[in-house]
Amino acid sequence: MSPTSTAKAGPRPAGAGPGPGTRTGPGTDPDVGPAAALRRSWRKASPYAYVAPFFTLFLAFGLFPLLYTAFVSLYRVELQTSGEMEWRGIANYTALFADDYFWISLRNTFTIGVLSTVPQLAMALGLAHLLNYKLRGRTFIRTAVLLPYATSVAAATLVFAQLFGRDFGLINYVIGLVGFDPVDWQTGTVASQIAVSSIVIWRWTGYNALIYLAGMQSIPHELYEAAEIDGASRWRQFLHVTLPGLRPTIVFTVIVSTIGATQLFGEPLLFEGSMSGGISHQYQTLGLYMYEQGWGFFHLGRAAAIAWVMFVLIVVLVGVNALIARRRARKEAGR
Repeated sequence: MSPTSTAKAGPRPAGAGPGPGTRTGPGTDPDVGPAAALRRSWRKASPYAYVAPFFTLFLAFGLFPLLYTAFVSLYRVELQTSGEMEWRGIANYTALFADDYFWISLRNTFTIGVLSTVPQLAMALGLAHLLNYKLRGRTFIRTAVLLPYATSVAAATLVFAQLFGRDFGLINYVIGLVGFDPVDWQTGTVASQIAVSSIVIWRWTGYNALIYLAGMQSIPHELYEAAEIDGASRWRQFLHVTLPGLRPTIVFTVIVSTIGATQLFGEPLLFEGSMSGGISHQYQTLGLYMYEQGWGFFHLGRAAAIAWVMFVLIVVLVGVNALIARRRARKEAGR
């Protein structure tokens, strides 16, 4: 073909196939060949590769310890001779349920959990409602309420142990100014549980307040405007607009607080520095009881059984909370 005829032919229209002189083949087509097949394989495998680190860490540090703890709970294992295992079946669990101190620690876990969770969430809800308004220095206040959460458990517990001292504690000094006798916060059952619960309340109220605040800010402002137009006071707005809008957030904080209360360990351990939770086990929790059995009495098999009892207890409590929340949601939807 002459150059003149080529010029007359002009450019090929879009979408037309290759011309007679165009070279084709695996080396020139980007969608054909080993490189293209490798790219297609990577597109299919890349989502799994991105999530693989999480599942690898979960299997190594989550699922495997859980299953191995269940395995150890069926054997007699002592800390001094951890390589020697004697099959016991469910004997660790039967011995556990026959131990009076287990039931004492279970009761203490429940009472301390109630004493710390209920006031904590109520105070957090009120604090979040206050911070939801336009206040001067809101950023500083929000940062300040989160500072106790950033404080270490050891530091907070040691400070509170000094505050609740029987002879020279600040709390007893203030009580004496009012005219009451000093309280032995580390010996009395109710007093010691209140003292331990106060540490939990101080550390976690600000954290839950910020969670509630984030939930409040996600509620549409038009609902408050409509309620104000209808003549609802701020209290009515809080009851009929804020609380229904915060129901999923409240359920979340209740579940997380329940899990935390069941696993409570650092505060009762450091409050007096005893694994037994006081001279009469008056504030020993399940976590502290497990630590005493495993690293105080060296019974690793029984400690593993306690860990699994705590796991089952957490699952049951979380399931009950979720069931109650679901029934309330259905009842509200049916009105």
